[in-house]
Amino acid sequence: MPCHEPARTALRPLIRIALLTGVALLAFGTRPPAALAAAANVANAPHRAAVAAPDDFGARTAMDVMRRGGNAVDAAVATAFVLAVTYPEAGNLGGGGFMMIYEHGKGSFLDYRETAPAAATRDMYLDDKGEVIKDASVIGPRAAGVPGTVAGLWAAHQRYGRRPWRELLQPAITLARDGFIVPAALAERIQEARGAYAGITNFDRYYSPVRAGERFRQPQLAATLERIAARGAGGFYHGRTAQRIVAQMGPKGLITLRDLAGYQAKWREPLTARWRDLTLLTAPLPSSGGFALIELLRMHDALGAQFAGLGHNSTQYVHLIAEMEKRVFADRAEYLGDPDFVHVPIEKLIDPDYIARRAAEVRPHEISPADSVKPGLAEGMHTTHFSILDADGNAVANTYTLNDWFGDGVVVDGAGFLLNNEMDDFSAKPGVPNMYGVVGGTANAIEPGKRMLSSMSPTIALKDGRVALVVGTPGGSTIFTSVFQTMLNIYDFHMSPQQAVAASRFHHQLLPPDRIVYSVCCALGDDTIAGLRALGYKPQPSPWEFGDVQAILVDATGQVSAGSDPRGRGRSLVETLPR
Repeated sequence: MPCHEPARTALRPLIRIALLTGVALLAFGTRPPAALAAAANVANAPHRAAVAAPDDFGARTAMDVMRRGGNAVDAAVATAFVLAVTYPEAGNLGGGGFMMIYEHGKGSFLDYRETAPAAATRDMYLDDKGEVIKDASVIGPRAAGVPGTVAGLWAAHQRYGRRPWRELLQPAITLARDGFIVPAALAERIQEARGAYAGITNFDRYYSPVRAGERFRQPQLAATLERIAARGAGGFYHGRTAQRIVAQMGPKGLITLRDLAGYQAKWREPLTARWRDLTLLTAPLPSSGGFALIELLRMHDALGAQFAGLGHNSTQYVHLIAEMEKRVFADRAEYLGDPDFVHVPIEKLIDPDYIARRAAEVRPHEISPADSVKPGLAEGMHTTHFSILDADGNAVANTYTLNDWFGDGVVVDGAGFLLNNEMDDFSAKPGVPNMYGVVGGTANAIEPGKRMLSSMSPTIALKDGRVALVVGTPGGSTIFTSVFQTMLNIYDFHMSPQQAVAASRFHHQLLPPDRIVYSVCCALGDDTIAGLRALGYKPQPSPWEFGDVQAILVDATGQVSAGSDPRGRGRSLVETLPR
């Protein structure tokens, strides 16, 4: 059955936004409730194309592009720009992200993460007593890193695109200029966000006209998209748009015209590892997601005897995974950062022998105290993800973000898009948690030009050189734990993609050592919760819904199926297309 989530108020003023699920019907009208819980359309490969995206507009755009002969990258570019219009809480022009691409037998990873402006300093969010200033890295122009999204989409298209650039931007331009009917979930999110930014940013002035069921037009954003369509990345990082970004900074902001002109997306080698009979292509640094996903999957198998016979999300199952996650977050805090600035021993961290040693530290029947979980060598909740498979077997897993819902709450006047608050993903002060409760160390300290550590985990799994799984999710520090659980749901519990993404999820991240949060809409069972309490845990529903997993599976027989998380307003499609 589809998840059904009540409205909740988060503990932090900024992240008071809860997903209201059960709104998928309002988002796309004709979709019956059974469709959310059932497996998505399934049919035989290799002429099947699939998409799982966070809203109906994005999903239909991707499939339309592939119907016209576009490949997975073309579809991804068009979808990302459409989501900047119809999914403004996370789809973006003013943020950044990562794109995993599998094209004609080769994997590539595109890093278009934001960077710290040249004027950024290590202690910029500390007061004169050395304490972190509340919300300084979260709200307002000073929280924004140099955006990377437009540069990333341009770079992906330049290398892999088939269809004309302008053609791929046209759906977004049309939706911004002519408007779209606002889903109830988006209207609710905007309404709850308005209070967080009231009197601080211009968010309310731009988004106050939004009403569920009414058409929302964004002419300023349409004009910005027209400039990008005409000039490529230059239409964003130079000229009128760049000037408006800098003007929006005001006296407190840091981003300059030089910062924008100097931004570059980076091609990196995917982090590659074997897991069972699959080859994983996942996110390298500056994302911690790939390392963490590999460590979790391999640690799980190293503890295979202890997992044998355990029911899905049973008490002991949840406890063992929480013990594993403690150790992953300890390593993340100590070692990980931008590899262009710090040395990270990544090969040692994913070495099977090292992971087996970490697995042996797991306490099977009690909670490990936080001070006993040390690094083993001598991570925004509000992101969005889509997965695409084209009829030629090429695939894209793309995760991009503003960090918090609606980023820093600042709309660029005259340009119509929101800016990110990714500076909060740096370690403002070693040992002090960010908005997601994640602590960091000096490896992730603020430095000019540096890319902040992320948990985004866009992942493609291959079997015998062919795409077997395309998966990813938003969720801040819960991203890789959600992808990990989804993969186990598919490969250990034999769920369909739709069942796997809809199942209950939970998360633990070292501190506090006894807290486990679980999905609001799909809670852990009463017996599991009681059992965790008996072990000494304090299980509680997350103050916001975490994860919006989008997955595509190609099974051993070549059948293609897709699942879109009912926690959000997403949609998955599978169609036969000519090649």
